[in-house]
Amino acid sequence: MSISNDNLFGVHTQALGLWQRRAEVLASNLANADTPGYLARDVDFRTALAHAGGSDGDKLALATPSAGQIDPAAQGAAQANEQLAYRVPMQPSMDGNTVDAQVEQSSFAQNGVHYQASLSFITAQIRMMRTAITGTSS
Repeated sequence: MSISNDNLFGVHTQALGLWQRRAEVLASNLANADTPGYLARDVDFRTALAHAGGSDGDKLALATPSAGQIDPAAQGAAQANEQLAYRVPMQPSMDGNTVDAQVEQSSFAQNGVHYQASLSFITAQIRMMRTAITGTSS
């Protein structure tokens, strides 16, 4: 009997990849806060997770770039790139840059909390499985 990671960890396996991608996008926004004409972007997490099969329980299809190879990471990154949207600025700047550093920092901190929560859930599931297998809590 095999247990799938999706059944064991739920949506958290796909969520970790999306939280990581969002952290990269937000860090890029912060790095380009002073770049004229730079347009801030963000990942629409709900839409991206729905496309990854997290909301309706569908399995994530694997891509095979060549015979005998499976590259699911490339497919996940491509789907995350498709889910990037431009952020609407609250206060436009004269140079066309739409990055608001305070909003980006807040979003980055919030994203970190979500990432840690998903990671904590996965860690707790692994600990529970270890306890079930060994019969001890250490």
